[in-house]
Amino acid sequence: MTIGNYDGVHLGHQALLEKVIEQSRKLSLPACVMSFEPMPREFFGADNSPGRLCTWRERYALLKDAGVDVLYLTPFSAAIAGLSPQDFVQSVLVDKLHVKLLYVGDDFRFGKGRAGGVDELRDMGRRLGYQLAQLPSELVENERVSSSSIREALLAGDLTQASRLLGRPYSMSGRVIRGQQLGRTLGFATANIHPRRNSLPMSGIFAVRASGSALNGVQAGVANLGFRPTVGGGDALLEVHVFDYSGDLYGQQLHVDFVAKLRDEEHFASVDEMVVQMHHDAARARAILGLEKS
Repeated sequence: MTIGNYDGVHLGHQALLEKVIEQSRKLSLPACVMSFEPMPREFFGADNSPGRLCTWRERYALLKDAGVDVLYLTPFSAAIAGLSPQDFVQSVLVDKLHVKLLYVGDDFRFGKGRAGGVDELRDMGRRLGYQLAQLPSELVENERVSSSSIREALLAGDLTQASRLLGRPYSMSGRVIRGQQLGRTLGFATANIHPRRNSLPMSGIFAVRASGSALNGVQAGVANLGFRPTVGGGDALLEVHVFDYSGDLYGQQLHVDFVAKLRDEEHFASVDEMVVQMHHDAARARAILGLEKS
C-alpha cells in the first residue's frame, strides 16, 4: 500500500507504484493506493488551493492503468484531519486496512498538523506488525518530480516540461456537454467539457490532440481552457475544436492531450476581432501538430 494525493500520477508516483505492485504480486496481496477527496490542501485552503492536475475520475483511470488493484478513496474531513499520527495508523491503516507493507516517499507527512513522518511510521510498524519502505524522490534532469513542479510548468505555459515530469502529455477528459453553440455559428464548432476542478492549473489557447470512441482515433485540434471573457465568461470550460470534423460529440467521452500553449485568454473589443484571432490560432495549431491547412 501507498498513501498520497497522487495528483497527476507523475513519474515520481509511478516509481512508487511500480514497487508497490511488484511486491504485492510477490506477497499475493492486493496493491492498494489510499488517497483523499477533496485533497487536504483543498480542504484547508478552499478558494486558495492550487490548481488540481486531475479529477478523481482521471486519477482513478491512471491508477487502474498502472496496475493498482484497489483505490481506497477517503473523504477528507475535519475528523480525518484531526486524527493524531498514532490514531491514524492504528484506526485506519491497521484496524481497517490491515496493511502489511507500506511504501511512502521521502517527504511524506501525515496526521494532525502534519506531525507524523517516516520515522514515526517505521516505529509504529515495528509495534503494529507492518513493514515500511521509503523511496527517494524521482529526478528528471536533476529536478525533483512533484505535482508542484508540474503546476509551475503549466502556469508558465511550458507543456514540454510538464510532459517530461508526467511521463506523458498533460491531459483532461470528460463527457461533452451542450454549450452556447456560439462556435458553430462562427465556423468553429466546439466540444465542451467541464474541467471539474476547484481551480484550473492553467488557462489559455492550446494546440491539442483529442481522442474518443466517436473520433476514430487521435485527432488534432485547437482548444480554449478558461472563462471566455469576450462572450460572457462564467464557469471554467474546456472548448475543443477538432479540425476537419463535422460529427456530433454531445454526450461522448473525450480525452484531450495538451501539446503546446499558443497564447493567454484575452478580451476582444468585438466578436469579429475574436474570430480573426481564432483563425490565426487554428493555423498555428495546425502547423505545430504537423497539419497543412485544408
